[in-house]
Amino acid sequence: MKQYTLSELCQAIEQVLQFELGDTYWVRAEIASLTERGHCYMELVEKAKNNAIAAKLRATCWQHVYHLLSAYFTNETGQTLAVGMQVLLQVEVSFHAVYGLSLNVVGIDPTFTLGDLARQRQLTIQRLQEDGVMDLQRSLPLPLLPRRVAVISAADAAGYGDFCHQLQSNSGGFHFRTQLFPAVMQGEQSPASIIAALQQIAATADLYDLVVIVRGGGATTDLRNFDDYSLAFHCANFPLPIIAGIGHTRDVSVVDMVVHTSVKTPTAAAEWLIAAMQAQADRLGELQLRLQRVVQMAVRKQHSKLDALWQSLRFAAQRRMHRQRTQLEFWEKTIALHSPERIYRMGYSLTTVNGKIVKSINDVKAGEQLLTHTTDGVIQSEVKS
Repeated sequence: MKQYTLSELCQAIEQVLQFELGDTYWVRAEIASLTERGHCYMELVEKAKNNAIAAKLRATCWQHVYHLLSAYFTNETGQTLAVGMQVLLQVEVSFHAVYGLSLNVVGIDPTFTLGDLARQRQLTIQRLQEDGVMDLQRSLPLPLLPRRVAVISAADAAGYGDFCHQLQSNSGGFHFRTQLFPAVMQGEQSPASIIAALQQIAATADLYDLVVIVRGGGATTDLRNFDDYSLAFHCANFPLPIIAGIGHTRDVSVVDMVVHTSVKTPTAAAEWLIAAMQAQADRLGELQLRLQRVVQMAVRKQHSKLDALWQSLRFAAQRRMHRQRTQLEFWEKTIALHSPERIYRMGYSLTTVNGKIVKSINDVKAGEQLLTHTTDGVIQSEVKS
């Protein structure tokens, strides 16, 4: 029985592999881990349908190759190599006595990754459609005055600074109250971090009118984080309207599709809020002008009514005074016709006894004193018989 030292066996294995697998191979795999230290160190896996790992190997892309491949891949896909990405790599099989079996990456096919990303994106959209949540956000009513804004962004992001500056320097002088809920906006942890921020806002949702998600200053290659199903599902089911301005001008993410309103940049998100306030200010201005016109018309109408009433009252008073004057003149004439002075002037007189008018001879007795009133004096006499 032939015996080998361990190094001899490893050398034999290496020679066999070089002889049998001395060419390069195209391998489909998922990146399970990725570390860049000049060279790029990856762990590649293949998963079964139940998501269990069916195969796993280490892979290395040496610095001089990685520099070219990563630039080529990013230029073609708009993405950077990242954990969870499906890739088609051209590799050499390598065996080392100390480090064991591994793969040396010498090439990459970006079209495979693009196809897989597109497939995953389409599956995410299809799943959201089957869940019936794609249009939930757009059914939410927008607040008339979106002043209380919950903002999800990285605190030090340039886009967040642009967003705040645009709000604060708006020409309409509108006041907004913003509250930042910090989140990781790039990388593998981004979806979970944004979901956690949404959950924080939901706990005090009555304090806010809407939510704005802004991402600025990051690379467009990180946009695929916003194609994550769980993040899109949480956004679609959120109880407040969400405005997304995640800083891209060419592509539309799944999150853009499910939120209430999507704009291109953080600055555009701020302009959207300002425009919403300006629209209400303009409407209030129009209502104020309409109210002024209505009030002016009502005042003019009431002035016309008052003028008509004043004229009617003046004419009625004049007519009443004329009637009263005519009646007074009539009574004056009547009194004049029946006055004692007139009767006296006609030759009549009035005789009284003891202050009472004498109307009959039976009203007096012999010896009583009579007073006879004439037009120019009184005659005193005594009854004889």
